[in-house]
Parts: sequence; C-alpha cells; structure tokens
Amino acid sequence: MVTRRIAEILRQGQPSEPVTIKGWVRTKRSSKGFAFIEVNDGSFLANLQVVLNADLPNYEDLLKQVSTGASVEVSGTLVESPGKGQRIELKATAVTVLGVASESYPLQKKRHSFEFLRTIGHLRSRTNTLGAVFRVRNAIATAVHQFFQERDFLWVHTPIITASDCEGAGELFTITNLNLQDVPLTEDREVDYSQDFFGKPAYLTVSGQLEAEIMAMAFRDVYTFGPTFRAENSNTSRHLAEFWMIEPEMAFCDLDGNMQLAEDFLKYMFKYVLDRCPEDMEFFNQRIDDGVLARADNIINNEFARLTYTEAIVLLEKADKKFEYPVRWGVDLQSEHERYLAEDLFKKPAIVTDYPVEIKAFYMRLNNDEKTVGAMDVLAPNIGEIIGGAQREERLEVLEGRIEAQGMSTEELWWYLDLRRFGTVPHAGFGSGFERLVQLMTGMSNIRDVIPFPRAPLSVEF
Repeated sequence: MVTRRIAEILRQGQPSEPVTIKGWVRTKRSSKGFAFIEVNDGSFLANLQVVLNADLPNYEDLLKQVSTGASVEVSGTLVESPGKGQRIELKATAVTVLGVASESYPLQKKRHSFEFLRTIGHLRSRTNTLGAVFRVRNAIATAVHQFFQERDFLWVHTPIITASDCEGAGELFTITNLNLQDVPLTEDREVDYSQDFFGKPAYLTVSGQLEAEIMAMAFRDVYTFGPTFRAENSNTSRHLAEFWMIEPEMAFCDLDGNMQLAEDFLKYMFKYVLDRCPEDMEFFNQRIDDGVLARADNIINNEFARLTYTEAIVLLEKADKKFEYPVRWGVDLQSEHERYLAEDLFKKPAIVTDYPVEIKAFYMRLNNDEKTVGAMDVLAPNIGEIIGGAQREERLEVLEGRIEAQGMSTEELWWYLDLRRFGTVPHAGFGSGFERLVQLMTGMSNIRDVIPFPRAPLSVEF
C-alpha cells in the first residue's frame, strides 16, 4: 500500500479508506484493551490519532516500545472520530516500530523555551512551532521563484566566493587554504596572498548584487536567491552570520519601477503563504503573535506609503515620542524610527527614498541635488526595514567618483565599470533578507528560530 502524507489524509481522507502512514509518535495514552498514539510526519501542524486495539498481534510489545519520539509505520482504515476537534482517525490493523526512543528523549509533552530548543537543533524541527516555521519558510521560498518566473526573470547563481566587498563594510569571512600554522609573509611582514589558492584575498560573499548586475546587462531581468555571509560579531536576535538573500536586478528600470516591484513582491509572498499554509499561520496568530494575520491583511490590501528620507526626518522630529537614537538629517534611520513610521504613523508599510549620499553604498545613483541618492527602503510594521534597494549608478564618470570618494579601488572593480563603458542603461534592484521575511510573516522574535541551523558568533553546531 502506498504511504500517504498526514496532511493529505487530514484534509481529504474519508472514512473506510485504507491507508498507510509513516511518522513519529508525539504522544501515547493507554486504557484497558486499547491505546491511542498521535503520529506526525512533518507535513501538517496537527497529528493523526491512531487507535490501537488489544487484538493487534503485537499489542503488548507496542505498549512497551512505542513512546514519544519513536518512529512507526501504521496501516489501517480511516474511521470517523468521536473525539472533539478531529474529523477522522486511523484504526490500526498493523503497526511496526521502526525506531524506538529512549527515556532520555528531550521533547516531551510540555512547552520548551526557544533557548533550550536551540541547544538541540537536531531535534527542534519536530516541535509544533519550528515545524510550522519551516513549512512557511518552504512556502515563501516556493513563492519567491514563482513570483519572478511568472514575470520572466532569469534565476542566476551568483558566486559564494568573491574578491569584492559589495557593501564596503569590511565585515567579511576570509577563506584560505594557507597553512595557518606557517603563514607565508611578504618582505613587509604581511600575508603573502600570492601563495594562496586564488593568488589574492578571497571572501564569502555578502551579496550577489554586483554579479547580478552583470547578468541583468545581458538578460534584462534576473534574480538571485542564495546564501550570504557577514562576519559581524553580534549576538542579537536580529543578526546571523549566514543567511539567505533574495536579490532581483532589472535593466531599463528606474527607482519607481523598483519600488513597485518590491511592493508587488511582498503582497504576493503573503497571499501565497496564507493560501498554502492557513493552519500554520493561524497557529502563529494564536500562539506566537496575535497580530500575524492582521499584518498579513494590512500588507496585502493596502497601498504602501511613499515618502522621501527628508520628509521622514521632518515627521520623526515632530513625533510625540522620545527615541533612543537622536533624529537629524544625515543620520541613518534606526529600527525604532522605521517601526514608528510604519506602525504608529502610517499604520502600514512605507517606502522611504532618496537617502543622504554619505550613508549609502557607492553603487547607488546620485540625484541631481548631489546630496542624496536614489535609494529606497521598504519599512514594515513590527520589524522595520524588510527590503533595501536603489537605482544603480549607470554613469561611468559619476560612478568612478563615488568609488574613489569611499576610498575604494577602481582597478579592482574594472569589470563593474566596464558595464558602464559597454552599453550602459538605467537599472535598479533590491535585496530582501529571507529570514527577516520569515520573521515578519510568522511573528517569531528571534531570527535564529527561522533558519534550521543558525550560524552566529561561537555558534556553529549541527
């Protein structure tokens, strides 16, 4: 008999249907002559209740072997369930214990803190909350590809190993195959990278944007979706050393087109997940954050507010609220400022544009006032910035000046400048941190709980 997933059985299964399931036991309770076990295979939030009658040939052995955490294969017939809150259950005719669980199995029928669950990262995905998180994460990832493929974007795989620092932040992981016990040095007592694998310093990428721009100059609309890395020594609930980024780049596109795509993108993501994972989203709304569904509706059904950075500063200076970080023209907006604009003032997502040139990256297009650049940040209630992007600087001379002004080398970026020498066009793009998007959608407060295996300072287990 073909094994069926529990999600499909709970949604569509009918009484009298014969089925076989495979999964892990969540709970067991027994009475005289029969027992109940609840089985979950990861496909659905709810468990399927299985009825074990004493006439099973291995009934007594099952009572000894089956405990929370054990894996089982069950065959039987679906029947109407007299229990409250469940439509059907499975009356077992054959049960095989595939793997027993010892008494030390750490996931018992009680609430565990997320801090504790991070210490057992190899088991935490079996819990209700983390199971729901990773189903939603899967749905968002599917929606990302579907959104861009429906719009004829080309998915490109940008390199994980790079020689450039896209952001100019200097917080990169260096990769090397030099013998760290005997590092070769130059006459100036500096590391001799000419003897390293690539013959020069190499790093794990912080962004695929620059390479995506190369591909956009050949295919017009492209996107990347892959891992990125930051060597930022931060142990906050907002930072990871390894995370995933969604980065579209569009040739023949300006800042307005970029903003519209970003708004359409977020609306599409939320609608897709609400349609595909309604039970999980309801769970988050009931157990994690009672504003999850309201925020989803807010994002889907509202036009995003749009304002310039200068206008945002004026509104923040007038705010009847004391901020921890001072507000004045020229400073970068902090999370508290972003959330005030989206949550308290506009009460919906807002897109802030035209930031001061001094606080933005070299590749952002210089505006005519020469004080601001064509940047944009999408701010969402409850989390702040969820998307950052810009119209790119397509003018060769201006771009060279921006690179030099930031103390960077035009020689190292010769290939990037070539894009402006050979058929340059107006173009734009944005980046969205995938884990922050999962956080926004689920209401999870710590970013380490929305990625299966979080990487952070002093944390590289599993």
